[in-house]
Amino acid sequence: MSLDDLEDKGRRAMPDRTTERSGSDAKPTLKTIAELTGLAVTTVSRALADAPQIALETRMRVRQVAGEIGYLPDRAAQRLRTGRTNVISLVLDPHEEILGYATSMIRGLTEALRGTAYHLVVTPHFSDTPQIDPVRHIVRNRMADGIVFTRTEPSDERVKLLMENNFPFICHGRTELATAHPYVDYDNYGFAYQAARKLIAAGSKKLFIILPPDRFTFAHHMRHGFMTAVREEGVGFEIAKGVTLDSKSDDIRDHLYRRMAEPDRPDGFVCGGEVSALSVIAAASDQGLEVGKDVRLVAKQTSGLFDQVRPRVETIYEDLSEAGLLMGRLLLKRIAGPASVSELQALQTV
Repeated sequence: MSLDDLEDKGRRAMPDRTTERSGSDAKPTLKTIAELTGLAVTTVSRALADAPQIALETRMRVRQVAGEIGYLPDRAAQRLRTGRTNVISLVLDPHEEILGYATSMIRGLTEALRGTAYHLVVTPHFSDTPQIDPVRHIVRNRMADGIVFTRTEPSDERVKLLMENNFPFICHGRTELATAHPYVDYDNYGFAYQAARKLIAAGSKKLFIILPPDRFTFAHHMRHGFMTAVREEGVGFEIAKGVTLDSKSDDIRDHLYRRMAEPDRPDGFVCGGEVSALSVIAAASDQGLEVGKDVRLVAKQTSGLFDQVRPRVETIYEDLSEAGLLMGRLLLKRIAGPASVSELQALQTV
């Protein structure tokens, strides 16, 4: 018998899990997997739930079979049985301030959830509605097992609501509430402080900063870091009035263009996002000023954009994918069981 004949015979001898079901259009169930694996239905269920009591080899085999036959859990039945939705909801506020904010955050969160029973659902929040509305809707209707949200305020109503309801959550940003809560945040004080010190060291005499809207906690952190640096060195400073990091890029550019035309114009700019930094560059160019000589800037970098900009711009990096990963891991830890609040907090340093 030839080698080809042996391989063909072997293929005929292997069970085809697709053809085993070909005579029926019935949806695969736990019982289907149990019959194919020779395991009990309860064992299959626990293996799919990634129960640590089930051997890893068994869990992997059950998942392989489930994938081969196209098994999908009945979410409604699962919710009735366990009280869990296996959903993590990311309440996202679309804004232009930081390029790639949403995609980077989602990339990190999905990496944290990979290999678990949880799925990420993005719930949009629009600036013309109260921040608390989508969060309240999720909590009231038990639409998720945990919530992730961003752009915190000093006295954030979302944090209060979730803590009152003992609902698992984690936020990107801190508050000034007396009760500690889970968060992942970036050291915006450190960013603004270091950015200002870099500009002063490079020779800038009058610094300018565009802050986020004042209602956000990280606006206060940035202001504090910036003011600490300029007061330490005794240089002139200016905080933008009339525009914020949430303003349209054209509005920021036009504001800066007018300001750069004045004799007492600033010569050093702290930019809390890549969009505002590009607006500085555009305004300077339109005024005939040379970046790096007539005006300098330090920008917060969250993407690879400024790696392609010439002349090169001084940047300080914020890793949003890492932030998403940290938030996902800490939220899963909170959902899994009791944990001290300090174990559910992380600060990304500059």
